[in-house]
Amino acid sequence: MASADEFMSYRSPLVSRYASKEMAYNFSDRKKFSTWRKLWIYLAKAEKALGLPITDAQVLEMESHAEDIDFAMAAEEERKLRHDVMAHVHTFAHCCPTAAPIIHLGATSCYVGDNTDLIMLRDGFDILLPKLARVIDRLTNFAETYADLPTLGFTHYQPAQLTTVGKRACLWLQDLAMDMRNLQRACDDLRFRGVKGTTGTQASFLQLFQGDHDKVDDLDRMVTEMAGFKKAYLVTGQTYSRKVDVDCLSTLASLGATVHKICTDIRLLANLKEIEEPFEKEQIGSSAMPYKRNPMRAERCCSLARHLVALLADPLQTASVQWLERTLDDSANRRISLPESFLTADIILSTLQNITEGLVVYPKVIERHIRHELPFMATENIIMAMVKAGGNRQDCHEKIRVLSQEAASVVKQEGGDNDLLARVQQDPYFAPILGQLDALLDPKTFIGRAPQQVARFLREEVHPLLEPYKAKMDVKIELEL
Repeated sequence: MASADEFMSYRSPLVSRYASKEMAYNFSDRKKFSTWRKLWIYLAKAEKALGLPITDAQVLEMESHAEDIDFAMAAEEERKLRHDVMAHVHTFAHCCPTAAPIIHLGATSCYVGDNTDLIMLRDGFDILLPKLARVIDRLTNFAETYADLPTLGFTHYQPAQLTTVGKRACLWLQDLAMDMRNLQRACDDLRFRGVKGTTGTQASFLQLFQGDHDKVDDLDRMVTEMAGFKKAYLVTGQTYSRKVDVDCLSTLASLGATVHKICTDIRLLANLKEIEEPFEKEQIGSSAMPYKRNPMRAERCCSLARHLVALLADPLQTASVQWLERTLDDSANRRISLPESFLTADIILSTLQNITEGLVVYPKVIERHIRHELPFMATENIIMAMVKAGGNRQDCHEKIRVLSQEAASVVKQEGGDNDLLARVQQDPYFAPILGQLDALLDPKTFIGRAPQQVARFLREEVHPLLEPYKAKMDVKIELEL
């Protein structure tokens, strides 16, 4: 239950209103500072194993207080010291008096700061990937269900040749599949900063181990493995390269672009009343117009996706202005841009999963729209049929052109229905093919290889992509807001 004081200061809606508990925790102070303590423990264990005078008692003391964080004391220490890492060194030392002399031994602030960020990025991807897989799974089911349902295609948002509802969903899926591969690649490419010292030269650790280069290498490797990474960056400045942040956030921004496109399409189709997002029984679409069913989930996704795309500017600029081995003007920016990117991606994937689990299709509306446009699209088929029946191609083309202009005038000038088919049926010239008109105007003859493309694309590209996530597919999303 929120306290009254909670509403007296700004709270980010990314956490208070939208984000999942797991992603909110991933970037929480509890996760951050407990990870700092784990990193100090890894360092002490590795230094002890390599011969430094650190005792079992000191390590055990640190381990027993890894989660026992006095946040009030840490805040007070930071007010005095103006240094967040040293504030937490002192706070940890307070509850570990025996271990106090060896906490943070040989390390610089970025040992805990940067390595923790890399852990959070890795864990953030591990949260996002199954969610993206579920969205792809739900859309795959949708594409399979409607693989052969004809629908108007649109180019320039003007009616074009027919496609199918399932084929259009595959256009969305193809972009999401690219995002899936990009996120997985960015996650796999992450390395640990490791144990590098103040400017990345490992000089402090070389001194601790009295010039033994092998032991410094072993220390770096052991701590990296304890943190769950296969590799560490071989060269760093004081920080790992901020290009790593660019790489991670660019994949999320690309995902944002994908989701914006998908949800914009859904909004356009909702306006046509062909497809709608889920709408709860007691949901209100408009405070003034009670009949409305606004696509608010898709609109939320678009709104947040724009924020996600815009956040990419932060790491790009930060990476470009880092001087030499490091400047601190990255810090405040990264405290905002890294968590917000992952929180935003988390929210839009949860919302998109909810949308894709309940998309409503209205085949009769789609059929009516096809009926309205198909006579114009069928004119070439009518001409070919007349030529086969012995007609002259040029004469037939002129007849169809005149009748089409008349029908278009009825639609545009009078607001009537497209009556081209009736005009063709009434013109004696077309008597030889009247019996073929129904077949010539069957929508399924205008969708080309769309159903076959859907089947092959899902079989060859989508299903293999989802295979590693089969065990995580059953989670359903119920949006609280």
